Formats: sequence, C-alpha cells, structure tokens
Amino acid sequence: MKYSEITPYIAEMAEISNRNNHIEPQMYLHHKVNKGLRDMNGNGVVTGLTEVSKIMAKTVNENGETVPCEGQLCYRGIDVRDLVNGFRSDDRFGFEETVYLLLFSELPDKDRLEKFSKELSKYRSLPKSFVRDMILKAPGKDMMNILSRCVLALYAYDDNPDDITIPNVLRQSMQLIAMFPLLAVYGYQSYRHYHRGKSLHIRLPKPQFSTAENFLHLLRKTGEFSELEAKILDLSMVLHAEHGGGNNSTFTTHVVTSSGTDTYSSVAAALGSLKGPRHGGANIKVVEMFEDMKKSINVKKTGEIEDYLKRLLDKQAFDNAGLIYGMGHAVYSLSDPRSDILKECAKALSKEKGREEEYALYETVAKLAPEMIAEKRKMYKGVSANVDFYSGLIYKMLNIPNELYTPLFAISRIAGWSAHRIEEIQNAGKIIRPAYINVLDDKKYYPLEER
Repeated sequence: MKYSEITPYIAEMAEISNRNNHIEPQMYLHHKVNKGLRDMNGNGVVTGLTEVSKIMAKTVNENGETVPCEGQLCYRGIDVRDLVNGFRSDDRFGFEETVYLLLFSELPDKDRLEKFSKELSKYRSLPKSFVRDMILKAPGKDMMNILSRCVLALYAYDDNPDDITIPNVLRQSMQLIAMFPLLAVYGYQSYRHYHRGKSLHIRLPKPQFSTAENFLHLLRKTGEFSELEAKILDLSMVLHAEHGGGNNSTFTTHVVTSSGTDTYSSVAAALGSLKGPRHGGANIKVVEMFEDMKKSINVKKTGEIEDYLKRLLDKQAFDNAGLIYGMGHAVYSLSDPRSDILKECAKALSKEKGREEEYALYETVAKLAPEMIAEKRKMYKGVSANVDFYSGLIYKMLNIPNELYTPLFAISRIAGWSAHRIEEIQNAGKIIRPAYINVLDDKKYYPLEER
C-alpha cells in the first residue's frame, strides 16, 4: 500500500464521517456560542490579559458612542509608529531593539542593546551536524514543516529541555530567535537543491550582521544586498514581530504553554498555526492575485482593473474564493498602521528596483477595493489595506522566494510568541480549558450482533 494513497476503504469511511458530523449554523445562535471566538460584530471574545501589545481600532466619542478610528498598534505600551520613527531617524536596524522591548518590557539603552545583539549573534549557530542530519538528509517541500520539525529536533540537543523556569525559557527563546533565519534559509536551500535541481549554497552567518542582513546574506547566491534592502526587510520584521494575544498562533502559544510543556513543543504548535493559509499565507495570495491580474487584463486601464475586482468578489476570477486578498482585517477598519508604514517602504524600494509601475498598480487597487468591498458585502466596518497587501510586494521586490514568505513571518513573530510564553508562565498558572456545548442527543448502545 502506498503511504499517501486514499484507499477505497478510507474514501468510504470519510463519507460516513461527513454524514455523521454536521452542526447546523443556527445552533451557534441558539446556544449563544461565538463561533471562532468572534461575536456577531467581529469582535474577539476576551480570553486573557496581556501587557505585551495592544491593538486599537475603535474609540469612544463625546456622545459615548463607539466609532472607528485610525489603527494603532503598541508594543509594551509604545506606539509602533514611534518605535519605527526612532530607529529610522537614527538610520539603524530596529528588529533587535524590538525583540528586547517585547521580552523585557522596556527599551534598552545603547550599551544594553549592543550587548543583547551580541548575545543573539552568539546563538546564531546550530548544533554540530544538525544541518546535515536534520535538513540535508530529509529535504522537504514545505519550509514551515521543516521549521517545525527542526524546532522539535532541537529538544534532543538541549540538556534542560523541560525546565520552564524563566532563565531557562529565556535562554531557549533567544536561541530560537537567533536560529530561525538559519533553519528557514537552509531548509529552502535544501529544497531548492534536492527538489528543483539547483546548486546548493550553505553560507555561515556573519556576527557583525543584524538579523535582516544575515537573512539576505544566507539566502542570496552572492551573499550581497543593498543597505535599503536590509533596512526595509528589518522594518517588515519589526511590524510582524507581534500583534496582540488574540491572533491564532499567539493564542496557541498561550494555550500550549498553559499545559506546562516545553518551549520547543510550544513554538512548534505556534508554527503549525501560522502555517495555515487563513493565518500566515495571505501575502503569498496577494502576490499570486496580482500576477493573475496582470495576465488577465490590461492593468494600465482603470476600468479593466475595476471589472477584475468585481469578478474577484463575484467568485469569477483568480481562485474563485470571492476575496480581494490584502484587503480588510479582523480588527482594523479605517487603517492598519503596519500597512501605512510598509506602503512608504514599498514606494522607496520600487524606485530603487525600477518597478514604479507595479507599485502604482497596487496603489490603484488599494484605492478602488475598499469602496467596492463595502458596497458588495454591506460591511459593518471600514475596509482598508492590511499588512499582507504591501509585505508581499516588498518580499517580491527583494527577490525572496514565495516558499519563504510565511517562514519570514515566523522569523519575526517568534519574538512575540516568546514574550507571550514567558508572560503565560509568569502570570497565569492555570491550564487554559475552554468549554464546548454538546448538541448531539443521547443514543442507545446496541450489542454487536444487534447492529
């Protein structure tokens, strides 16, 4: 029997499973259960407390009414716009400073930042023979799967894997933050060589490079990159590093951590969540959607762009999902602050790369889509471009392969996951155990010969 074969028996049993497992949508309303932990207005059900970050998309006006406002994202109480403006005005990299802020809830001074960055650099290596045994000998086709199994394998190399005291978890977290770019890029190089027949390039990181610089250095055949490329990638990583405790992978981190399990299992679970296309793969969809658009219509004609967007919403174009990818967010309405910042970066990068026309196309869609979606869907809140809309374009202009888009998200978000894991260990102390309502009537048991 072939390992991956769906046999006639399995197909038959799947039909039985489909027939016997169906919960009617109205049952959620009847039992007052918020499906997906979202109420009828799309607001998340409160499941915990955090000091790591805050998202704000609504405010209360002078009449006591809740109204949409420009989106705000804060890391440890600091507006991410101020954080970004701070390191950009100094013309320096910001990801390491952001990691420090998320882990320790304060901004480092110059000496602390330098020492922290050097400590991360020391951890930017893998155990002896790890690349050979865990990556090159088992080349995979999905980089998120490679990341997950590498993280779980690192458990075996740790002398204290199950120690969940804060010093040990902090050590593990810093190691994983430092190692993630290596695991992702080496996994991709292995895939590229063994599955696509390309030359194999395994390059060592440079201790003087930042996380973003090392990612580009490890990825590219020549190891070369421009300062603007590295600075924009670094900024993108800062904006992906954390986004409240309510997103799926971070909530997964809290849930799994609350059981008392080890750091490697917790991070692997978060990676499994992020791998899902409803969470971590949206920027790939944005790029693919635009590629389909350019093949299907004359993108220099606004009327044809409008018609294409209408067909997208009517499930008659691209993947027939009825979505304009990169538009709208579960929380933000008027604006996504991350998108606003990346928009400026995408414009600057398009000039360096000579791709102003492509950027202009994105801008046109960003202007047309919100109004068309609001009219078609009768939205209860505003719609605007989200972080995935411009990040996909930026990664494309940086010549980052599609296979690394979601891993790059993970390379950034491991910072937030680590901060939330430490917070859960320090403050919660109870296993997270939600309640489900059984909606199936009791059945009588019949002996085998009577069935």
